[in-house]
Amino acid sequence: MNLKRFITIVDLQARAELKAEASKLSLSYLWWVLEPLLFVAVFYVVFSFLLDRGTENFVFFLMCGKVPFLWFSKTVTQASSSILANKGLIASTQIDKVIFPYIAIQEVVYKQWVVFLVLFVMALFLGTAITTHWLWLIPLIFVTYLMIVAISLIGAAITTFIQDFRIIISMGMLFLMFASGIFWDINDIQDAYWRDMMLMINPLAFLIDAYRKILMYNEPLNLYHLSYIGAASVATITGLHIFFKRANTKLTQYVLQS
Repeated sequence: MNLKRFITIVDLQARAELKAEASKLSLSYLWWVLEPLLFVAVFYVVFSFLLDRGTENFVFFLMCGKVPFLWFSKTVTQASSSILANKGLIASTQIDKVIFPYIAIQEVVYKQWVVFLVLFVMALFLGTAITTHWLWLIPLIFVTYLMIVAISLIGAAITTFIQDFRIIISMGMLFLMFASGIFWDINDIQDAYWRDMMLMINPLAFLIDAYRKILMYNEPLNLYHLSYIGAASVATITGLHIFFKRANTKLTQYVLQS
């Protein structure tokens, strides 16, 4: 399958899945915006009112963390099970298995651009001025996408062979939700060594902090660290594509036996 046909199939199938999903819901596509806003509202009530941990602009602080995290968690979770979820299609036709994670990835991307638009509008509503620093959002979103693709392909490969890995992914997302600075500022860690170590071993924490630097504090990014995450993601994606190509037959066998 050439690249153009691959992209076309992924795009068409992702759109079809979105239409099918929206047709089952009364509010249809409106849930793309409502879902992340409801998540933010719930955590705002818990941390700002019940636990009294809120600060100035805490809602927007939460949004800057929760929006990219939901993009990451929903994509990885959905893509990891995508090959097994298409057992019927795999049984009836010869197709590259790597296409199924990409369909899941693209499906969430279509939802995510609307959510990011709401995030940007919220920034302007709170008085954040559009400056040249906002241009950093372009490489930041691109690198976030690359990292999500890399982790999604890893999850899909492992889950196809070890179905119990889906439980590990769910637990991992719960851990990352609390360890990536969504509800607290990673810069509040006083020890510079441990703060830098946290940002190094948890790229999601770095990316969430980067969104806040741009949208809340008008600060530039650590381009070296961002480039490192991007390069590591590209290398991982390349390796996984080689793996999927070589293991295509074996993946079919595991799916049909599941």
